[in-house]
Amino acid sequence: MPTTRHDVVQQLQARLAGVDSMDEAALEREHVHVLGRKAGLLTAALKSISQLPIEERRTFGAELNQLRQRFESAFEARRRTLSQAVRSQEDDVDLTMPARTTWSGGIHPVTRVIDEIVEIFHRLGFAVAVGPEAETEWLNFGALNFPPDHPAMDMHDTLYLDVGGDPPEGERMLLRTHTSPVQIRTLQASPPPVRVVIPGTCYRNDTFDASHAPAFSQIEGLAVDEGITFVDLKATLIHFAHEFFSPDTKVRFRPSFFPFTEPSAEMDIGCLLCGGSGCRACKGSGWMEILGCGMVHPNVLKSCDVDPERYTGFAFGMGPHRITMLRYGIPDIRMLFEGDMRFLSHFGE
Repeated sequence: MPTTRHDVVQQLQARLAGVDSMDEAALEREHVHVLGRKAGLLTAALKSISQLPIEERRTFGAELNQLRQRFESAFEARRRTLSQAVRSQEDDVDLTMPARTTWSGGIHPVTRVIDEIVEIFHRLGFAVAVGPEAETEWLNFGALNFPPDHPAMDMHDTLYLDVGGDPPEGERMLLRTHTSPVQIRTLQASPPPVRVVIPGTCYRNDTFDASHAPAFSQIEGLAVDEGITFVDLKATLIHFAHEFFSPDTKVRFRPSFFPFTEPSAEMDIGCLLCGGSGCRACKGSGWMEILGCGMVHPNVLKSCDVDPERYTGFAFGMGPHRITMLRYGIPDIRMLFEGDMRFLSHFGE
């Protein structure tokens, strides 16, 4: 306690001035510190009156009572101000709105399809192989038996990269148009037997419309060993169709052409929507194409220093986006790229 009347009054007036800036917790502490019945500053000051000369007691007592009243008024006013501020904040909240639920992400339907396809081939003994998305012209085309004048090598079909300088023939860089360069890399890295499935992103200079995208996923497969025949190719892919779609799925193979396989085929399944009777989705044919395949061309094996007289193999390639559209009846490929949570929420766990 200060030793004089003047010190006591001055200290209490200083504390009184700070009440208006206190938060709720500080205000309650100050109330106890000043007006507390046992050890409050005003309580102690009132008790000290009896030690003063008689002529000073009345004046000092009046000053302390006035300060008590001012403190009580200041504390009450500050409490009202703080209470009004809290109510004002509550008024800004719409209590009729539903509570916010915790949002959790999910697996994209294309990713789900890719994982399922890879798992089916994994059970058949295929390992997963991956490679870079920027490739040389040789690995993307030349090693895969594309002739130098093939239309796919034109700039209006393929996205070439400007890496500076004047690269030698076959060394121009591009964004891979298929995951097939990984087949070449795999065969160059290890001798047969080889069984790999290759998921990844590919790029083509396509218009983004209902059935095409400039960037899309692809899954390819490669099996090279002694004695592999077209029978092995058909058995493997028919097993995949029955595992992925249903055991009663109808499958057919149609002759086709790819530079990197010979013979080549397109694989169709019975239309999932009409059961083979013919509809708009299958254009009345009752069949839907899902992948291309064939026996690995001997020139491709030679490019990888694999003896085509000793080894044979098969390869296939499919588009997970297209298969996702077939499985879920999605009419427009752009719906798989838009990231619309209202659409994607239908594919949650």
